[in-house]
Amino acid sequence: MTQLLWSGPEGAATTLVLAHSAGAPMDSPWLTAMCGMLGERGIRTARFEFAYMAARREGVRRPPPKAELSMGEFRDAVAAALEQVTGRLLVGGKSYGGRVASLIADEVHADGLVCLGYPFHPPHRPEQLRTAHLLTLRTPALICQGERDPFGGRDEVGGFGLPEAITVQWFAGDHDVQPRSRLAPVADAVAAFAEAL
Repeated sequence: MTQLLWSGPEGAATTLVLAHSAGAPMDSPWLTAMCGMLGERGIRTARFEFAYMAARREGVRRPPPKAELSMGEFRDAVAAALEQVTGRLLVGGKSYGGRVASLIADEVHADGLVCLGYPFHPPHRPEQLRTAHLLTLRTPALICQGERDPFGGRDEVGGFGLPEAITVQWFAGDHDVQPRSRLAPVADAVAAFAEAL
């Protein structure tokens, strides 16, 4: 059974099922800070861990699988969250987690998709784009991206031909929009996106 880590006000109009990045757990300082800020803006979050990351807590270190292989775990997390919430349901994640969320957003009929730093391609390998499925995405999406993100910066993403359903909002910083003191505008953007759905 999927274990969910809840943050934010119960009975919120919007719940975001949120997955972690490839290398940091669901309770990383970055995600914890972001969920705290989202809670202050009236959004409840339900974080979960993919099996490979949960195994690291037991001392078993495995690399993240291909994003497509984690889709079932994200579906399970959505199903677990739906047992406890009403209102708008968003799916999303940090980097790898957002990528997996983007693969299942249409299928689970999410009201919206939130990607906190989308890995458009591996660093220094812009020819290996991870955008094919985004070109047919129907779910309204917000991608919060650092202007100097090595996984896809401002100078290149505009040429990817993303559909109108996807809004890319730019922020100072890199893939993590660091330092964390810069996260408040990201939380503001997510809250505005949710409110407009």
